[in-house]
Amino acid sequence: MNQARIIVAGIGPGSTGDITSAVIDALRHCDAVVGYHYYFPFIEAYLPADALRIDSGMKQERRRAEEAFRVAEEGRTVCVISSGDAGIYGMASLILEMKHKRGSHVEVEVLPGISAFQKAGALLGAPMGHDFCVISLSDLMTPWLLIERRIIAAAEADFITAVYNPKSDSRYWQLYRLKELFLARRAPETPVGIVRQAGRDGETTTVTTLADFDPEQADMFTVVLIGNSQSYAVGNTFVTPRGYYREMEREEGVNVGQGIMIESFRTIERELKHPDIALDRKWAMLHAIHTTADFDMERLLWTDPGAVAEMYERLSSGRTRTIVTDVTMVTSGIRKGALQRMGIEAKCYLSDERAVKMAAEKGITRAQAGIRVAVEEHPDALFAFGNAPTALMELCTLIRRGKAWPSGIVAAPVGFVHVCESKEMVKPFTDIPKVIIEGRKGGSNLAATLVNSALTFNDAAQLRPGRDV
Repeated sequence: MNQARIIVAGIGPGSTGDITSAVIDALRHCDAVVGYHYYFPFIEAYLPADALRIDSGMKQERRRAEEAFRVAEEGRTVCVISSGDAGIYGMASLILEMKHKRGSHVEVEVLPGISAFQKAGALLGAPMGHDFCVISLSDLMTPWLLIERRIIAAAEADFITAVYNPKSDSRYWQLYRLKELFLARRAPETPVGIVRQAGRDGETTTVTTLADFDPEQADMFTVVLIGNSQSYAVGNTFVTPRGYYREMEREEGVNVGQGIMIESFRTIERELKHPDIALDRKWAMLHAIHTTADFDMERLLWTDPGAVAEMYERLSSGRTRTIVTDVTMVTSGIRKGALQRMGIEAKCYLSDERAVKMAAEKGITRAQAGIRVAVEEHPDALFAFGNAPTALMELCTLIRRGKAWPSGIVAAPVGFVHVCESKEMVKPFTDIPKVIIEGRKGGSNLAATLVNSALTFNDAAQLRPGRDV
């Protein structure tokens, strides 16, 4: 080997079988080895008998680096060892910084090693199958507030997260805080793997859930792996899918449009603030957010208990054969495939000659007149409003007069005049299942998608929207 050289070598997590051949070769030909004394038993068998051994205790990294340069600058080849990979929380960055600060002529080479999180992942199965990050809870050189920001970012971004330095005698509370931050942003059933002494004597592995994870199970010799929203566990095997089976399902009957919609709904569900709600309400909410990209719908969507499920039952059983809308844009947005599959007709009377004539004669809006005409023919229809509050108010009047008895109402008119009042007017009809977008927000697209949620409620449990896309 060349002289005046430092090789920074990752020796893996501790098992001789996890040391790379390149690192073994470097150890066999070095003049000196520098490292934390705890690591020397793992590499002693590979060292030349006459190699200088310079070991020291914890928290003496700078001293070890200085010793490495002192020996190397005498014209010798020095191996600086780190557990795992030397570039991941190891000595590589310090050695390179010191070379630049000293203006040293010593050549530096970094040899990679198997990191502890990789060994832990292999022991658990395949938890790191998608995007991941690694966070150290040691605040010796990093302020805790910065570590906490990184924890929140990892949890919110759905990264699989490996946790290094999770706990020590003096740092007893940080792992509890990490669990709290993750639970606020991840499902309680998220898999968690706990690996202690990976690759060493006394190795243990445990798979649990985020809710049941006990920080007291961890210490400084432990790596904790937290799954993402797609991760799952079968016994002690912890897997994060890459997506191959999802692609296979798509090939076996899910078209591209539906596949995108399914993935969108999964994304929305992960980001809901309150996902633990009735399935039919969640199904309508997912449709509303998907259509608008507005998570304010989580607050604005108002439903009677079981409203969407009841609408679906009436539509699928044939009790409801007609959907009436206030404007043609709502009708256009209702899935034609679903209507055809279920034998249902969607109609708008806005341009009906009778409605046009009535509006002119009585000085009312065409949408309002259209509802009057519609009720004469289909008093028991499902009514959907996405534009005209006057039309919704007209339906309320006709219900009170006993001329209409809708099988359901979707109330999502949009605007500034009489909009909020029209939505409040419909709430007292407790025997009619209703879905309402409260406040000023609404629109034809929202009304249509809420109708679509009722038409496809039988797909809700499998979270498979878009059958008729």
